[in-house]
Amino acid sequence: MARRYDTNDATDRATGLREAASAVRRGELVVLPTDTVYGVGADAFSPEAVADLLDAKGRGRNMPTPVLIGSPNTLHGLVTDFSEAAWELVDAFWPGALTLVAKQQPSLQWDLGDTRGTVAIRMPLHPVAIELLTEVGPMAVSSANLTGHPAPEDCDAAQEMLGDSISVYLDGGPTPGIVPSSIVDVTGKVPVLLRAGALDADELRKVVPDLEVAN
Repeated sequence: MARRYDTNDATDRATGLREAASAVRRGELVVLPTDTVYGVGADAFSPEAVADLLDAKGRGRNMPTPVLIGSPNTLHGLVTDFSEAAWELVDAFWPGALTLVAKQQPSLQWDLGDTRGTVAIRMPLHPVAIELLTEVGPMAVSSANLTGHPAPEDCDAAQEMLGDSISVYLDGGPTPGIVPSSIVDVTGKVPVLLRAGALDADELRKVVPDLEVAN
């Protein structure tokens, strides 16, 4: 039976975050608010939990799960060959709606799907998400919807779709909007905008003028 907590209530928030952290450590799934839409998350280092996440969404390994982190410092243990331009993007836009696709550390023992040695990583601008991520470490997080359905902007919509496949729902009220994060590939010498979302190419080029846009 899924448990749900109102994170706008101080007591419920503290209990909910504690229960969510425990659930993640047990390899279970939680739903959490972010600065874009609600996400469904699992321990990034538990292949079984990530597989359960993909199953809950009806999503295949060909669509790997992004990773959310609570601090830019966490990047040092997760990525390699991270360019100066990539760090400039982090400094300018994190926490926020910017996802970076980087080369992952080869030694990492995780299975996010068919990533081909890369990881899509972001630090969200949401206090509940950051508090949970700070407590449990990197989480594999995808939008909390069934594949093919709209991404949920409130906890009701997420719970209606995912039901009891989730252990803990953290209800932070409506999210700011459904505009997704922008995705920039920083695996090469020049950053490449793969998807324009909350940040367009012009905004990103104020920080990295040589940014290219994928066809």
